[in-house]
Amino acid sequence: MKNLLRLEELAQFLLCLGLLIASDVAWWVYLLLLLGPDIGMLGYMISPRTGAATYNLLHHKAVALALFLLGGIIVPEGSIFQPVEPAFLIMIAAVVLYGHASLDRIFGYGLKFGDNFHHTHLGWIGKSKSAESAESEVR
Repeated sequence: MKNLLRLEELAQFLLCLGLLIASDVAWWVYLLLLLGPDIGMLGYMISPRTGAATYNLLHHKAVALALFLLGGIIVPEGSIFQPVEPAFLIMIAAVVLYGHASLDRIFGYGLKFGDNFHHTHLGWIGKSKSAESAESEVR
């Protein structure tokens, strides 16, 4: 099942990549796709709870979909791919957020809980995986 979900996330990432290619965006937008939303990790410098909130804001697919819809609403007559500012920029930002979230989920990184950076909605990641197995043994 885990591989099937990763395949689904890969399909979503490739769709976002295709939308960026079809939109003929600048090369640096692809860098944003890979790394941009990870700026949300800076919140961890304040506290784990703040870090989780800022990270999740930039990695939640519903936020990306809401931005995309907002961009679609303000596009004047024409297709969603018509490069009209600022609607086009909003929609590209949404595609970047959505694609990045899908890419993270392919590698097992999910939305964060406020207790620990390694505790995600997909389970524990990194060295903290042992914490998950210890917790499941207690149950």
